[in-house]
Amino acid sequence: MPSLNTSPGLAVSSPRKPAGDLGRLRHSGPVRLEEVRAAVERGRIDTVLLALPDLQGRLKGKRYDARHFLDRVASTHADMCAYLLATDVGMQPVGGFALTSWEDGYADLKVVPDLSTLRPVPWMARTVLVLGDAFACDEQPVEVAPRQILRAQLERLRAVHGFQVQVGLESEFVLYEGRPATGSLAGHPLAPVSSTNLDYALDHPPALDRFLRRLQSALAGAGAPVEAVKTEASPGQIEITFPYGPVLEACDVHLLLKHAARALAARAGMTATFMAAPHAGVASGLHLHLSLWRDGKPALGTGDGRLSPTCDRAVAGLVEALPELAPLYAPSTNSYRRYAPASFAPTSMAWGYDNRTCAVRVVGHDEGLHLEVRVPGADANPYLATAAVVAAITYGLDRTPPLPPEQSGNAYQDRTAPPLAHTLEEALTWFSESTIAEARLGREVVQHYTRLAQVDLDHQRALVPDTERARWLLHA
Repeated sequence: MPSLNTSPGLAVSSPRKPAGDLGRLRHSGPVRLEEVRAAVERGRIDTVLLALPDLQGRLKGKRYDARHFLDRVASTHADMCAYLLATDVGMQPVGGFALTSWEDGYADLKVVPDLSTLRPVPWMARTVLVLGDAFACDEQPVEVAPRQILRAQLERLRAVHGFQVQVGLESEFVLYEGRPATGSLAGHPLAPVSSTNLDYALDHPPALDRFLRRLQSALAGAGAPVEAVKTEASPGQIEITFPYGPVLEACDVHLLLKHAARALAARAGMTATFMAAPHAGVASGLHLHLSLWRDGKPALGTGDGRLSPTCDRAVAGLVEALPELAPLYAPSTNSYRRYAPASFAPTSMAWGYDNRTCAVRVVGHDEGLHLEVRVPGADANPYLATAAVVAAITYGLDRTPPLPPEQSGNAYQDRTAPPLAHTLEEALTWFSESTIAEARLGREVVQHYTRLAQVDLDHQRALVPDTERARWLLHA
């Protein structure tokens, strides 16, 4: 990857034309408000994006004049319509949410900037991004906001058991040539940027190589350097791995990745999708690599290659509880098309050592021993998926359920492990009736995300898919 000091404009424009507007804000992580203020005074920054992570794991919010943000917003809050946390994936207002609806006139909520998340956005000229947290008019956090749900689970684990969580996210998406026509991608007219299996390849087509370089440089310039980039077996599929780190920041960075990938793809005349199964035979995941720490020491291993009692309970909690929390990590009808045999996506809650057919893969050695949770798909909201995993681990530590035998062979053939839901409808039934979900997440959260899943189900039921029409039109 080219040095950002010698080629600062690579992620923004042509590598021959450095973009000096962000050069002084290159940083190994988030930047300080004072740095932004100084950059504004020098004319290097003129726009601040204040973003609220929405239910679907996207950045939504407002563009502010940088001086206005510094003078009027940074130390207080911004008002945004509460429907940002009560809408479907198409941003259509839908009823049935307790948070807000037509009945209460879609009032505002307060979005308070989390200044620890300030970052330059190299793929947008003279721009920085800051994430915000949602508060109600009574100054209380909005409990159904994804960042708040994750914070609550992390605090519960820390308060009750004294553990902190470290996470590394492994994100997959598919890159297509061309841009979709107005309307939709129905029929998938776009071709993947590569037409063959490029798993572990180091000889990428020129267009793909240029995109990967620009994405890698853009994320580094935003203070979120990747650990590794890898092309996958499915045509056009890419995997981005980030270094281990604090949980909330890891999830913040994942939303930054999605924003960057889509923006840079569009600029190159391409399309990036984070669907779990964008077409038949493709399964894109969001794998969570997770470890527990107490007093600065890892807690999942014993130092002699064995799992600690803490790890046994954590895995047992994941096996028992995660199937009942599926709408948090598999939120759409498409999510469940990913769970197929021989897809490297799990079909049951089997666990095993270094076994990629399992839902929970124990991997690493000594201090690096950790859990890879392979259940979430690429379409998962990272805050919600991680919250579900932490809630299931806490359940295991609280209740100490028995640990099932490990799976050392092909988990797709295991008929004893708890199954994952086959459809969103099945997952929704388990979630809405789950005593584990209500006890761990609270009734308000369960009802909110039950409604969100039902909205997606209702939408899909009202449509006739192209595949269904092609199969039956001339034969019914």
